[in-house]
Amino acid sequence: MAEDLLTQLKTMSTVVADTGDIDAIRRFAPTDATTNPSLILQAAQHEGRRERLAEIARQATDIDDALDAVAVEIGSEISGLVPGYVSTEVSARLSFDTEATLARARSLIERYERHGIGAERILIKIASTWEGIRAARQLEREGIHCNLTLLFSFAQAQACADAGVTLVSPFVGRILDWNREKWPDADFSGDNDPGVKSVKRIYEHYKGHGYKTIVMGASFRNTGEILALAGCDRLTISPALLSELAERQDRLERRLSPVDAETSPPEPQDEAEFRWAMNEDAMATEKLAEGIRKFADDQRKLEKLLGELRQG
Repeated sequence: MAEDLLTQLKTMSTVVADTGDIDAIRRFAPTDATTNPSLILQAAQHEGRRERLAEIARQATDIDDALDAVAVEIGSEISGLVPGYVSTEVSARLSFDTEATLARARSLIERYERHGIGAERILIKIASTWEGIRAARQLEREGIHCNLTLLFSFAQAQACADAGVTLVSPFVGRILDWNREKWPDADFSGDNDPGVKSVKRIYEHYKGHGYKTIVMGASFRNTGEILALAGCDRLTISPALLSELAERQDRLERRLSPVDAETSPPEPQDEAEFRWAMNEDAMATEKLAEGIRKFADDQRKLEKLLGELRQG
C-alpha cells in the first residue's frame, strides 16, 4: 500500500505549516511554521486564547506594542511545537521604510529572547520591496535571519539572493490568480501554472549559482501546484491542503532537484534596475501592492480587536 502524499512529500521538501492554528500544527507536525497578520488575526479570535491575549493587550503601552507582543506570544507557543523556524512578520506599513523595518525586527528578536527563544529559531518576515530587501541585508549581517515574502518576480528573487537573505517565499497561487483573470480560457494546469514556473526558475537559478538562500514555495491554490514543486527546499502549506495530501495515497515523483539547475550568468542589479524590472512586470507590481494592502487591512482588524480587549 502506497504511503500518503504528505508523508512522501516530507522526504523531498521541508513542510511548513502556513497557519497560526496550534491544533493544526500539532496534527501535521511540520518542521517550520509561518505566520502573517491574517493568520495571527485568525488565531487571536480563537475563544480559548482571547483571555490571555486580553491580558497581554492591557499590559501593552500602545497598540503597536500590543501587536508585537501578541505576535511573539503566538510565535513562542508555536516554537514549542516545531523543531525549526518560526516566521514573524514586520508591520506591512513599514514596507517602504528601511530604518523602521530594522528597528521593528530588532525589537521582535529581543521580545523572543525574553521568552527564552534565540534568534536562530526566528525568521523575520519582510515584504520584498527594495527597502525591505535592503533592511534584510543589514539584519542578516547582524545574525537576524529573514524571510522575504510577497515575492512575485525574478527581479525580487535575484535582489534577495544578492542580499544574502536566509529564505524567500515566492507566491504561487496569487500569480495563478492574476493570470487566470487576464486569460480565463488558458490552460494553467500542471506545469503550465505560471506560479509553478516562477518558483522553478528561482530554484534552478539559486542552485545553479550556489546561492544559500532557501526557496519556500507559498500561497498554494490546490495540491497540484504543491506536487509540481515536490523537491523544492521548503513548501508552506495551509491546513486544508495538508489534510488533502495526508488523505491521498499515490506515488509522488520528485520534480525539483539541484542537479537539474541552470548555470546561466547571474544578473546583479542596482536600485534603478530593480525598480525598472518591477515596472515592466505588471503582475508582480500589482500583486506586491495588493499583498501589502491586504496585510495592512488585516493588521487594522487585529488592532481593532486588541483595542477592544484592552478596554474590556
